[in-house]
Parts: sequence; structure tokens; C-alpha cells
Amino acid sequence: MRRFTPAVLAALTLTTALTAVPAAQAHDGRSPVLGIAACTGTACHFDVPPGTYDVKVLLGGEAASSTAIAGETRRTLLPETVVPAGERVARTFTVNVRTPEGEPTGVDGTPGLDLVLGGSAPALADIRVTPARHTRQVFLVGDSTVCDQPGDPYSGWGQQLPQYLRKGVSVANYADSGESTVTYLGNPRLWATVQPQIHRGDLVMIQLAHNDKTTDEATYRTNLETLVAGVREKGGRPVLVTPIVRRWFNADGTLNNGTALLVNGLGVDHPAVVRSVAAARDVPLIDLTAKTKALVESLGTEGSKALYLYNEKRDNTHTSVHGATVYAGLVRDELLAQHLVPEGLVRVG
Repeated sequence: MRRFTPAVLAALTLTTALTAVPAAQAHDGRSPVLGIAACTGTACHFDVPPGTYDVKVLLGGEAASSTAIAGETRRTLLPETVVPAGERVARTFTVNVRTPEGEPTGVDGTPGLDLVLGGSAPALADIRVTPARHTRQVFLVGDSTVCDQPGDPYSGWGQQLPQYLRKGVSVANYADSGESTVTYLGNPRLWATVQPQIHRGDLVMIQLAHNDKTTDEATYRTNLETLVAGVREKGGRPVLVTPIVRRWFNADGTLNNGTALLVNGLGVDHPAVVRSVAAARDVPLIDLTAKTKALVESLGTEGSKALYLYNEKRDNTHTSVHGATVYAGLVRDELLAQHLVPEGLVRVG
């Protein structure tokens, strides 16, 4: 798995008064229960096969604590949770374990499930990992602005989305860096791998545009329609997502230009085509272009730098962990507003 920076790892500690639990024991006579014995002072490793797992953690200790949990390839699974001194708080989430564990065309990663504690004062009192039984799957089809980025300082919004979802919803992020609608459909490790896994009722969110720089409008539209039809063929629920804006300001402080709004060199207005396909095919639409444009413009040229990697890389396309988290929050809001995920399965506040 991918680890946090050494400075973060050095700050991680487990509660000293841990009650050891066997790493695997009988659960209803059939499924293993994996517990705190699989954890060290900085992380937990569970030797499980690919699949979907429910994780229940008990946070807190004698001192006040503040704990976040990440897993696999730097996915944020649980937001920072504050627990007063002497108290314990239970939290649950569902996680997708797969190979490769991050980008589909990337390295395999470490087999099993890896979790890392973060936060300003992490404290883990107990943990249980069990195979999930009734899970709503959210598949993500996208590019580098969505994917599970392997290293700092990069992060895709799909990498941050799991923290906004509760137990019972799993994010399977099959976004991959550098992909267009053309390459995503053509690479057997991408769409041909995702589509067979889609089951009835699964949500499949599609955001592809940044790399369709030479794709003509007819081809782009057809490719989106092919993806939508492929999801519906398996009984899934497609959701089209317009691309996040590039942080490319005009002199007047707006993003009203083709670079920012993803209009390619052939004049193809990607967000407009996505909106058109959504309307024509009766597909739910998350207009992330409009939402990120409004946010970036409201923050201005200076305030918006922190959303992207401008300070670190002079990069106005890819998001920082902060920016990806903010943009994932915008997606969460739309999942709620459009009733795409039941309210009780979405984490707010």
C-alpha cells in the first residue's frame, strides 16, 4: 500500500490500553472477524482476498483524541473524528479491496486490506473487519482528476469521496490517469474490466473529458452514449459528471475561456456535450463544471490556489488533497440532493 509521509507516520500512536482480539475467528459460523491483533502502532493489515468489507472501529482513549483513517492507495475512508478524554466512539465504513488497489493500469499494491491512522491525535481502541453482505457499489469511471492518485501531493476527488459515505456504500474507483473516452473504452483493463462487475442498482459515475483533446464531437458523444448503454445493460444506474474546471483565470477574474471550461482544440465543448447526452438519454447529471467554476471564481486567483497544485507544481488542473476533498464534498451534496444514494448512507457535517 501507499503510506503517508514520514512526518505523519511518526505522529501516529495506538491507545496503550488495547484489548487484544484474535486476527481471525468464527463469525456466525462462516465468515472471519479480523481485529486489533492485525494492527501495529501505525497501521493495520488484514490478509483478505479482493472483495468488499465492512469496518467497525472504536476510537478514543484516556486522553482526548482526533483520528482519521485512510486505506489502500491513500483513500480517505473516515474523516477526522474528535473523541473527548476517557470516552469511546464507534464508527463504521465499507471499503473496496481490489488488485490493482489504485489506478487500474498501475501497480498491484499490497495484497489484502491496509489501513493507516491519521489525525492530530489518533487513538484506536478496537477494530473489526467483516465481509460486507448488502452493499451499494459506486463505480467511478474517470481520469487523473478522479482517480486514486498514488503519491503526494496529488489527489483525485474520487479518492476523497469514501469519507462522505457510511457503512453500506462502497466506492470502487476505476478512474485512471491520462484516459479519454476513447482510451477508456479501448483498454481491456478499463471499461472491459469494470462493466462485468456492475450489478443491478449499482451507481456508475462517469467523468471523462480532460484528455479528449483531439476527440471530435460526434465521437465524444457516441462514446458517452456507449458507456451509458453499457451501464444500463448490466442493470446499473449511470450518472454523467461534467469535468472539474481548470484554474485558468481571465483578467476580469472569471473562468470564461476554453482552457478553464474544457473546450478542446476542435471546439468541442465537453461539458455542453455531457449535459446534452444526459438530457437526451434521461441520465442524472452532476454539473461539476458549473459548481467548481462558481467556487473557484468566488475564491479568486489567490484563494483558489490551495484547491489545485499551483503552489507545489504550478499545476492548475490537478487538485491537492484539500481541493479533492472540497470537490468530493460537492459530489456528496449532489448525491444527496438528487437522491442517488439514500440519505442515511451519506455522511454530512
